[in-house]
Amino acid sequence: MIVGYARTSTAEQEAGLAAQDRDLRAAGCGRIFAERVSSVAKRDQLAAALDFVREGDTLTVTKPDRLARSVADLLAIVAKLDAKGVTLRVLSMGGTSLDTTSPTGKLMLTMLGAVAEFERALMLERQREGIAKAKEEGKYRGRVPTAQRQADAVRQMKAEGVRPVD
Repeated sequence: MIVGYARTSTAEQEAGLAAQDRDLRAAGCGRIFAERVSSVAKRDQLAAALDFVREGDTLTVTKPDRLARSVADLLAIVAKLDAKGVTLRVLSMGGTSLDTTSPTGKLMLTMLGAVAEFERALMLERQREGIAKAKEEGKYRGRVPTAQRQADAVRQMKAEGVRPVD
């Protein structure tokens, strides 16, 4: 059986999850596990997918970063799949797919995982530098809490006699 796994980091990425679902269905996935959670958080649907797959199955993802953020995580997942006799297939590899049935496929997956981890580290470094610079210039104060932003409107409604909703 071809089993799909799709993930986005936030609930706002609805289009990204829909695109993954579309691509996984086109690849013939009979069952798709999907979730909206950061890759560093507990991924219940990934755990369910890993538990669900059986010998001879193929776990399919659209991109390596949808499955794992680090090489260590990626290799641990591949090891679990190998132990169960399950193949991993990654769809978006420049028009071709990559699977772990061959040594070359495993090598490519490891290299791509390393590149993704490196790219993520560089992005976080640039983000930290940008925040530090913005703080120095007094332009960064962090995210404004939502409740504070609505305080005036709440006071106005209270003054008008509007009661809280149960």
